[in-house]
Amino acid sequence: MSDTATLRDAILYFADFEHCKELMMALRWSDGKVKCPTCGAEKVTWLEKRRVWKCYSNHTSPTFSLKTGTIFEDSPIALEKWLPATWMLLNSKNGISSWELHRALGVTQKSAWFMLHRIRRAMEGRTFNKLAGEVEADETFIGGKVRNMHKDRKRRAQHNGQKGDKTIVMGILERGGTVRTKVLSNRKRHAVETELRANVELGTTLYTDALQSYAFINDEFAHQVIDHAISYAQGAVHTNGMENFWSCLKRTLGGTYISVEPYHLKAYLDEQAFRFNNRNMDDMHRFVYGMRQIIGKRLTYAELTGKTLVEQHG
Repeated sequence: MSDTATLRDAILYFADFEHCKELMMALRWSDGKVKCPTCGAEKVTWLEKRRVWKCYSNHTSPTFSLKTGTIFEDSPIALEKWLPATWMLLNSKNGISSWELHRALGVTQKSAWFMLHRIRRAMEGRTFNKLAGEVEADETFIGGKVRNMHKDRKRRAQHNGQKGDKTIVMGILERGGTVRTKVLSNRKRHAVETELRANVELGTTLYTDALQSYAFINDEFAHQVIDHAISYAQGAVHTNGMENFWSCLKRTLGGTYISVEPYHLKAYLDEQAFRFNNRNMDDMHRFVYGMRQIIGKRLTYAELTGKTLVEQHG
C-alpha cells in the first residue's frame, strides 16, 4: 500500500478484501506464520468462503478471523468498511461525526458511532516514559455555557459556581514533543500533584499559570509562572502550547461532535492527543501506526454505554 496517499486511494485499495487481508496479516503475524490466538498453534487452515481459519487443536474456539483479538472483533461490518473508517478518523484534523461516517460508508448512524468509539480505543496513549525538557501544564473546562443550559441545569450550575456542570481536563505538554490529558474531579493540589509526578521528570523546567495548586512544585521542578491577569507570555514563560491544543480540541468538540457526554470525554481526548502527537507523520504512516495499536484491545457496546457498570452495581 505504498502508493496509498489519500482517502480516495485508501477507499479504492481496501475495496479489495485481499488487500485488507494482506495488511491485517502483516500487522498480526509479521513472520508470515498464522497462529491460533487461543492456543498459539500453527496448524491452521484458511476457509475461503467463511473468511476464517480453523485450528485443529482441541479447544472450544476452533475458528478465528482477521478481526479476532482486535478492536474489530465480533463486528458484522466488513474490513472493507472498517479500514477506510479507521483511515478517516486517524487522519481527519477535526474528527469525523457518526452521521458523516454513516453517510460515507452506508452503515447505520448507531453502528457508525460504535465504530468510531472502537477506533478511539486504539488511539489511547500508553507509555511509562515521563516528559522532560521544557514542559507546560494547564487545565481547561469542557462543557456548554451556563447561559445556554435548560433552566433546571442552569440552576444547578449557578448553585455550584460559574463552572457548575463543566468537566475539568488537565493537559501536560512537552515542548516539541507530545501531550497528555486527564479528566480531573477538581483542580486542588492533590489532583494536580498526582498527575505531574506521574508524568513529568523531577527537576524539569515547568511552565504553568498562576493557579495556587501549582505552588507546591517550586522545590521539585524548575517552576516558572505566567500570570494571565498581566500577560500571556514573557519570553519563554508561557503556556501557549497547551492553549493551542485546547483551541484545537474545543473546535473539534463544538464543531464536529457538537455535544459530548462527560462519560465519553476521555475517548475524545485520546483521539485529539493521538493526532497531535503524530502530527509530523503523513496520512499513510499515521494510519499504519494507528493500526498497530488495534490488537489486544476490545470495546463492547455494553461497556461503551455504561451497561456493564449498571450490572455490576445493580
